[in-house]
Formats: sequence, structure tokens, C-alpha cells
Amino acid sequence: MSDQTITIGTAPQLRWGVLGCGLIANEMAQALELQGRTIDAVANRTYDKAIAYAKRYGIPKVYRTDEELFADPDIDAVYITTPHNTHIGYLRRALAAGKHVMCEKAITLNTAELAEANQLAAEHGVVLMDACTILHMPLFKELLRRMRAGDFGIVNLIQENFGSYKVYDERNRFFNPRLAGGAMLDIGVYSLTLMHLFMQSAPTEHLSLMNPAPTGVDMTSGLLLRNAQGQMGVISLSLHSKQPKRAVISADKAYIEIMEYPRADEATIVWTETGEAQTVRAGERRLALCYVLADLEAAVAGDAEALAQMQTTVDVMRMMTTFRYDWGFYYPEEQ
Repeated sequence: MSDQTITIGTAPQLRWGVLGCGLIANEMAQALELQGRTIDAVANRTYDKAIAYAKRYGIPKVYRTDEELFADPDIDAVYITTPHNTHIGYLRRALAAGKHVMCEKAITLNTAELAEANQLAAEHGVVLMDACTILHMPLFKELLRRMRAGDFGIVNLIQENFGSYKVYDERNRFFNPRLAGGAMLDIGVYSLTLMHLFMQSAPTEHLSLMNPAPTGVDMTSGLLLRNAQGQMGVISLSLHSKQPKRAVISADKAYIEIMEYPRADEATIVWTETGEAQTVRAGERRLALCYVLADLEAAVAGDAEALAQMQTTVDVMRMMTTFRYDWGFYYPEEQ
């Protein structure tokens, strides 16, 4: 199949605008190109960058401000790709303007901001969705289908590592609290989302330890969670120590190992009784943003499974906010 003939999703296609011109915005444009589609409009704080981005991807409309983008009646949905701490301001304006929104992770800074955004979406009859790829990759949907069918038995323990080595620089987005830095919002959102998906209910108990960077943001942490059914999650996160992005979901009948899990398209199932290893593949890593966009289009068309993703986002944001506040770590916007 050629790139030009890739079809993902069956819902009616939306007319997309993008806010921001960074890495994810480029991936979004490329994802639409794979499907023979294009972004319809772009806005960016630096107008020259928006012009260059539009020229690169053949985008017909370029706006100087987000307000102009949100006011365009020919745009159905907006992908917000800007830093975490800017999200709530853009969400307020986009949702009030009647636009469906796909927002990059972390969708907001905290639970209060997310509750406000969800209320605005409900008031204006639009869909708000979290772009965290764990929610959208076909591999996880297939594993969840099999788990719910009883293939693996009851999940008892989920263990996850996610570590990157980022050179310490207090000015960059990883370590700067004014850019909502820290491991929790940058990478912890993936780990907690995956863990939550494979639990029967959201965790109700938690313990944690955190080592801060000199700027005060969370640099390394260990998280321990348990839900009402006794299912446990153990997660280690670091922005200053390389670890494999590895998840192991342990159940009665098998354990499932997933490497590079944020955009995984392959998992290994090892069966308890025989020790036999089975490889499961679903989707393609390179199409990650295609699945993200397709899920919002499905939700707008009324797909119940796509619409239900927000509850996972709400639960994960509650966990991330709880951990941070337990550590006494607040962003400037929260003080």
C-alpha cells in the first residue's frame, strides 16, 4: 500500500487547524499527508515560522493569532501543540469558539484546569480529547480487547520504566518550571495512562518518592499505586537517567512485555503454563499521529469508545496532580 492510499478511520473527515509549529505540529502535518490530506490553517506566536510551516506543507491559511484561527468558520477542529502551561488559555478560547480540540499531553497542568476545559466542551457541544498516544495506538486497543475477553486472566501487577537523559539546562522545557517542566507531565503521563488502561478501576492508594532538579521540577521519581481490586502499579521515571521504555503487564495466565510503549506496535505475550512466547502486532509506529487524529474524528461522529477516553484522561490527571502536590511541587501558575 502506498503512502497516498493509507486509510485510517471511517468517520467523516474534519477540517483541521494547528496551533504551534514545533515537532508535534510537523508530525501532524506528515500524518495527514500519509492519508492524502492537509492541514487547512495554522497559527503561531512567531508569524514567520507559521509562514514557513505553511509553505512546507501546502497549508492555505496562516494566522497571526490563535483568536483568528479559532474564529475561522471553515475550521472544525484544532490541534494544540504548544507547551503544557499554555494549554488552558488556548482551550478556553478554542472550546468557547465551538471548535473540537485535540490537545497535546499533558492536556492541562492540573485537575482544576481539566475540569474547567471539560465543562466548556460540554457547554459548547464540542469534543475535547487528549493526544497521549497510549490512548490511540491499535496495539493497546487489541490487547485491551483480549484482556476484557479473559485471554490473560486477571491483571495483578504492572511495572513500567521510562527514562531519558536530558542534559540539564534550566532554560529548556524539561527543567524550567515556567515551561511546565518535569518528568511527570512530560513522560509520566504515558506510564500512568497505560497502567490505568489495564486496571479494572482507577488507583485509590499511592506512595511515591521524588528527587528534584535544581529548578525544583521533578527529575526522578518512583511511584507505587493500588486500586480497590488490589491491582498494583510500579513506575520509575527520570529525565536525567536513561532507561528502557518498558512495560510489563502481569496477569494470571500470562505476562505481556511492551518495549518503546508510547508508540508501540508490537508486544510479547509469555504464557504462564507453557512459557511459550507469542508476538502480537497491531498498527504501525510511524502512523501514531494518524490514529490520534482518527480517534477525534470518530468521537465527533459519536463513537462511544472514543468518547470514553476522556475518563482515563481525567483519572490520570488526578493522579499526576496528587503526586505533585504531595511533593509540594507547584507550577508558578498554581501559586
